[in-house]
Amino acid sequence: MYTRCVSSYHSRVSESELQSLMSVTGAVLIEGPKACGKTTTATRLAKTRFDMDEDSTAKASVELNPDFLFNNPTPILFDEWQVVPDVWNRVRRAVDARSGQRGLYILTGSSTPRDNVNRHSGAGRFSVLQMRTMSLFETHHSTGDVSFKALMDGETCKGSGNHMNVPELMERIVIGGWPHLLGQDETTARKWLAGYIKQAIEVDIPSFVGHRDPNTLGRVLESLARFVAHSPALTSIAADAGGAGGPLNTGTLRSHLDALQRLHLLDNSLAWQPHMRSRTRLRAAPTRYFVDPSLATAALRASSKDLLNDLNTAGYHFEALVIRDLRIYSQPLDGRVDTWRDSEGNEVDAVVTLDDGRWAAFEVKMSQNDVDKAAATLLRFASRVDWARHGEPAALAVITPSGPAGRRKDGVHVLPITSLAP
Repeated sequence: MYTRCVSSYHSRVSESELQSLMSVTGAVLIEGPKACGKTTTATRLAKTRFDMDEDSTAKASVELNPDFLFNNPTPILFDEWQVVPDVWNRVRRAVDARSGQRGLYILTGSSTPRDNVNRHSGAGRFSVLQMRTMSLFETHHSTGDVSFKALMDGETCKGSGNHMNVPELMERIVIGGWPHLLGQDETTARKWLAGYIKQAIEVDIPSFVGHRDPNTLGRVLESLARFVAHSPALTSIAADAGGAGGPLNTGTLRSHLDALQRLHLLDNSLAWQPHMRSRTRLRAAPTRYFVDPSLATAALRASSKDLLNDLNTAGYHFEALVIRDLRIYSQPLDGRVDTWRDSEGNEVDAVVTLDDGRWAAFEVKMSQNDVDKAAATLLRFASRVDWARHGEPAALAVITPSGPAGRRKDGVHVLPITSLAP
């Protein structure tokens, strides 16, 4: 089996992002799912920390004695700030009072407050950092031979993955990138994740949508897990989650999806809408993913052995892992990860677009036998994009589980996910 490397703290890609944002604005808001490592990373830069979900004195001080909070060494961290929503406005005023100073406050939150929270604009005062679970590079399951930045710079990237075999890769999907599970075996991870989902169903989601049948909530999660890496219509999800009792009410489904989004548990890919030389109609439905691939397998109560027994389904969950890592690696470059599908069934798994307009397209394949077909798909897709408006692609790449990394004669890279790094 692959030997896991464990230490007390694994460096995060988002650390450098946080430092950069702190040099720009007076406050930084870090958002992400519970237990993804927001507090640990923020604490490394903060000089004062208040746990707003646990510290009763800190909660009371927001209204009664804010000097108790703000007359402390900065940066000051307000962890789980959304528990006391007025923290936002207090921080905003404190930034205004110290005009011109940067990196004063860090707020972390594992849920986005309801729209009716009285929160004034943080424009010019707050930067926002999206934090996810850990990539394979961060958990030390990638060699890091291939730099994503270098790839987007148009360089020919070579290297090798760590030669993790398919059963070990399935374990990484089931365990996920949660800091709490570093070095843990699959059995322990599945128990932890079962508890995580139970908490979401029984406590976190109802806090947004009110009391609901937990069985219905569980079926919604299972349905989303079955549709991982697919672009179903809402009616399809409603029918699947409703089961024998008939489709769920669309309004009910929307409220559940909104709650999952506010808890940062979903991380869907929107449809890329390029200028195309073809007149083929493009599909606009988002492609469904969880913020970490382990949430889908946990919702389905699937083990790594279950995935090995259904490699077709395993391919979609492998795609989810790759998409997670692409999001993490592209974010420091102000990149976003979209998908592309047309009405004729043509598709590309991921299109990464940077803020400066550079773009790259990726296909994800479990088997080396599918690389040639995937490369042909990428070349055909790129030829249909209007380069006069979008520019040439910075890279076209097929991402595989393992093996050597390099560039083919046709210009398409073949990259094992276990070789990628920011």
